Amino acid sequence: MLKRYHLPDCPVETALMLMGDRWKLLIVRDLLTGTKRFGELRKSLSGISQKVLTQHLRIMEENGLVDRKVYAQVPPKVEYSLTETGRGLKPIHDAMWKWGEEYKRKGKRRPPGSPA
Repeated sequence: MLKRYHLPDCPVETALMLMGDRWKLLIVRDLLTGTKRFGELRKSLSGISQKVLTQHLRIMEENGLVDRKVYAQVPPKVEYSLTETGRGLKPIHDAMWKWGEEYKRKGKRRPPGSPA
């Protein structure tokens, strides 16, 4: 978890620092439905490389948003889930979902350069 003295004064900036990335938001989206294995996450997040997914999961674990559980078996089994702090992002996710639905309902075009 980030040390309090490393956090910006502005709470919005803190949230953006922790979650202001496309992949992190989508990882939260997937983990809000329950525990997932690495392969499940990678399959759901089309376009993400194994390296980038690993990096984001490690950062999110260090920041106290994701829990990583390793099972001592062959082949190795690793599961990811949201911590209580990570689950606290649900209202933000739901608000973004609602806003996105409303934006699409109004028939707005995608901004230039945005992914399809």
